[in-house]
Amino acid sequence: MILDPILDMFRGKAVTIPPLDGAFRPNTRLDDEPAFAELTEPDNLLASGERLLASSGNAVCSLGAGAEPKVVETFASPVSALALSPSGELTVALESGKLLISGKEVSLPTDVRCITALAYADDGTLWLANGSAEHAPSQWAADLMKKGASGSLWRCGPGAIGFQKVAGDIAFPNGLHPAGEGVLVSESWRHQLIRFSSATRNRSTVLTHLPGYPARLAPARDGGAWLTLFAPRNRLIEFVLQETHYRQDMIDQVPPAYWIAPALASNRSFLEPLQCGGIRTMGIHKPWSPSRSYGLVVRLDQNMQPQFSLHSRANGTRHGICSVVEKDGKLFIASRGGDCVLAVDTGGF
Repeated sequence: MILDPILDMFRGKAVTIPPLDGAFRPNTRLDDEPAFAELTEPDNLLASGERLLASSGNAVCSLGAGAEPKVVETFASPVSALALSPSGELTVALESGKLLISGKEVSLPTDVRCITALAYADDGTLWLANGSAEHAPSQWAADLMKKGASGSLWRCGPGAIGFQKVAGDIAFPNGLHPAGEGVLVSESWRHQLIRFSSATRNRSTVLTHLPGYPARLAPARDGGAWLTLFAPRNRLIEFVLQETHYRQDMIDQVPPAYWIAPALASNRSFLEPLQCGGIRTMGIHKPWSPSRSYGLVVRLDQNMQPQFSLHSRANGTRHGICSVVEKDGKLFIASRGGDCVLAVDTGGF
């Protein structure tokens, strides 16, 4: 109704979140799979020839079934994004805001300090997502709690001749998928996917009202894509985001690990919120209970519409899914909250 914004001032605003239904119907597929590799907080996954690469802290590691991860390269600060150019150049973004292509530092605009995702188009164009103008990639929770929308999208033509700003006012862009003459971007804090045209720079909404916070995207074998959601939405967090004074007091007085905010893992400390009442009954964690963390991977078709999903529910351990990659008939899934990489056979989908 047109009067709803006015009436909400007196009656309060309803807090609603999209249900996990249809293509998002819960299952235990992620928890049912054995670990392909154990790795501390694996983040970015990348298929490089015959190798599977994953970032972990300030290192990039090579992974193999049943083998210990091998460190390929280490850096001065944690790795925030990885990409491989069509010519095979390894591109690495760091928490410090630096960008390296084949080990050489690339000059960046002064506005780019929070690189959350990188992706190359077929013609060699490099797309870059700058999550926030105020916070580093690891401070994503602070950006959400302060309702940040200072993210931006950049592109660099073949040969790294310089970055151009394509768009701003993006609420934490966190994933990129070049398609056609533009790029698909996951906008975490607005729970949606948006498409930008490289020619006109116009933006259009492709998929909205997601039940979680979208992270990185990866191409699928038939022209579709895989979408990761690193944490779920729940009513308590949505309510806190509406309460300005409470939220500011929480930021000022409570350690970030214990904020009423999304998390990559939960149930590790008695100081965390969301542990009692409808969460646990007689010591059993309910799989359908509200949770600060979750594991969710969504298969998108060629029109970028959800087809099905893989879950680690509230009582699971494979949470904090930020990156996936499809390789050799398997979907490799990095669980930052579960400290492992999974390998799911795509033939069963």
